[in-house]
This record gives sequence, C-alpha cells and structure tokens, in this order.
Amino acid sequence: MDYNIIYKRAETYVVEFFEQHHNPNLTYHNLQHTKSVVNRTKEIAAHYQLIENDMLVIYIAAWFHDTGYLTAEAAVHEEKSVEIMRGFMELFTPDQHLVEHIGECILCTKMYAEPQTLLQQIIRDADSYHFGTKEFKQINRLVFEECNLRGQAKSKLQWDKDTITLLKKHRFYTSYCSELLTETKMANIKKVKKKMKQEEVSDIVTHNTPAIIKEQNNFTTKGIQTMLRLTSENHMRLSDMADGKANILISVNSIIISVILTVLLRRLQIDTYLTIPTIIFLVFTLATIIIAILATRPKVTEGTFSDQDIIDKKTNLLFFGNFHKTSLEAYERAMQRMMVEPDYLYGSLVKDIFQLGVVLARKYKLIRLAYNVFMVGIIISVLAFAFAVFFNAPIDGTITNASGTPL
Repeated sequence: MDYNIIYKRAETYVVEFFEQHHNPNLTYHNLQHTKSVVNRTKEIAAHYQLIENDMLVIYIAAWFHDTGYLTAEAAVHEEKSVEIMRGFMELFTPDQHLVEHIGECILCTKMYAEPQTLLQQIIRDADSYHFGTKEFKQINRLVFEECNLRGQAKSKLQWDKDTITLLKKHRFYTSYCSELLTETKMANIKKVKKKMKQEEVSDIVTHNTPAIIKEQNNFTTKGIQTMLRLTSENHMRLSDMADGKANILISVNSIIISVILTVLLRRLQIDTYLTIPTIIFLVFTLATIIIAILATRPKVTEGTFSDQDIIDKKTNLLFFGNFHKTSLEAYERAMQRMMVEPDYLYGSLVKDIFQLGVVLARKYKLIRLAYNVFMVGIIISVLAFAFAVFFNAPIDGTITNASGTPL
C-alpha cells in the first residue's frame, strides 16, 4: 500500500467534496477547520513518533471527520463522515481492519465520547485543540453564528453558560495537549465567566430599566439612523454638484473646440501668426475636458465576495460594486445575515459614507484642477492672441490678400 498516494488523494478528495457541497451556513465546520484539525493531528502525532500505519489512520480520520456536516444533520454527522470515508478507502485497500480503526477515530470526535486508544485520543484532542488557545474567543463566536444559521438559536447569555459547562467537562487526553493547553483553557473559562457576568448585569438592567430610559435609548438609535441618512444624502448631493460642474466644463470646452475647428482653422491659412495662440488655446481646452472626464468617470470593482468576507464583515453589501456579479441567492443570504447583526449593518453604513467621502475628495480635487487649467488657459490664450495681433498687425493700415497684393 502506497501511503503517500493515499495521503494526497485524501486531501484532494475532501477539498473537492467541500467545494461540491458548499454550505455557507457552516461558518466553523468548514474546510478551514478541517485543515486546522489535520495540522494539529500531525503536530500531536509527531510528539509520539507513531508508525506509518497509525499515521495513516489518524490522518484519514482528520480529513474526513466533519465531511458528514455537508450531507447530513449535525446530530449524525460523525456516522455520515464514516460512511463517506468508507467509500473513499474502498478504492485503495481491502483492509477492513484498517478502515474500522479510522471509523472508530472519527466516531470518537462525538461531543462526550471517551477515547480508548492513543490514536483516538490524538484525533479527539486535535478536534478540540482550540479550547486551549487564544483563538478560542473568535472560534466560539463562529460556532455560535453557525448554530443560529442552522436554526438552533440561543441567547448569547445561554450560549456562554453552555460554553462554560462544555469547557469544564472537557479534558485533554494526551499528555502533550494537557501540558501545553490546559492553562490557557482555564484562562478562557475565566474570560467567558467574566463576559457572562457582564451580560447578566446588562440583561437585568434591560428588564428593570424604567420606560423613560428605554425611550431615551430608542431616541438615541433613531438619532444615529437620522445622522447616517442625512450624511449619506449630503454626500450624494455634493456628488451631484461635482458632476454638474464637470459637465459644464466638458460642454463649454467642447463648444470652444468645435468653434475653433470649424471657423478659426480656416482663418489660420490667411493669418498664420494666430497659429501658436490657437494651439495654446486648444491644448488647455483639451486638458480641461480630459481632467473633467476623469473626475466623472465611474470605477466598477470586481463585483464578487466570498463567504469568508461576510463572516469577517469585510464586504459592504450596500454598494453595488461589491455584489453586481454574484447570484441573487448568495446576495440574499448575505443581506439576511447583515440585517440580523446591527454591528455589521451600521458598520456597512459607516463604510458606505466613508467611501463616498473618498470618491468626493477625488472628484473635487480633479474638478478644482480642471477649473484652474481652464482659467490659466483662458488667460494665457488671450494674452497670446493679443501679442500675436499686436506684433503682426499691418503698420500702414493697408489690407493685403493672401498673395501680398493690395485689395
């Protein structure tokens, strides 16, 4: 049996399986978590210097342990994961004893299962490794979001109570993880307890606050909404004014160019001394038009976002440039998530106002430059025409034709 081939095929198979059965509701039990468990499994196994056969067992178990989430209910995902693993391993080995060992390791990742062998202890500790790391707070938030998206909604206070219960009942089975992670896990318990006390106080205040205070809170919320709306409207009005100013410059200078091309150019065949002033005038006029067009030229972004962007609240779903190439279904899911999270919603509004401000700053900077170019161009062109006429006008007042003979 070529272990290296199985290692590579298992990774490829699971990655493709997650892509084919993509579920945006799995904010935690996704491919990123699976890869993390695989890496933790390698880390713990390296400490115990396992033989190659045992490494294969826990390696395959780590890759497949959460694949059941993609095609089955959460309550039975371990059994489904074993089933998916069996279908894969049948392609490489007839050794049912090996497959049974892998299946037992996967089933050992159940919430309160008790591992019996070192291999089961390793995979169990790898799956709960984050309990003893500083990333626990962020991961716990992702698990909470996932439960809500799957319809297992709980209040934040109740979730923290269940988290404390889970952490207290949990233990690391390998001596390696116990020595390395227990201290940080205890610190995480203290942090959750402290947070829970703050939430309890907040909950008590909410339920016992006089009606007048609640009205003040509502007034504050409405005031914030009004402020954001008015600020956004002001920015839009300023943007319209900027576009109007740019259009004026484009229209005026386009007319000037048209007049020069249709009237003055024919005159230059006779009055050649006006050539340089005309060129100067055309250059400044054309430069003004180009700068004004740059000020109003729209910029469209790539128009897509990933599920991770939504989880990390990095995408502003209120701006069309961030979603115009995504499907309606994906956009509706993302918007539903944003609408139930006030921080994400208000954060998007603030980002929208900020981005409008950045665009306005660029517009007004270019429009100011266009007006300056236009103003300087008019002054220089008028002076150039004046000098050209002054130094080239006939001295004796005799008007000559193109051949230089008197009319």
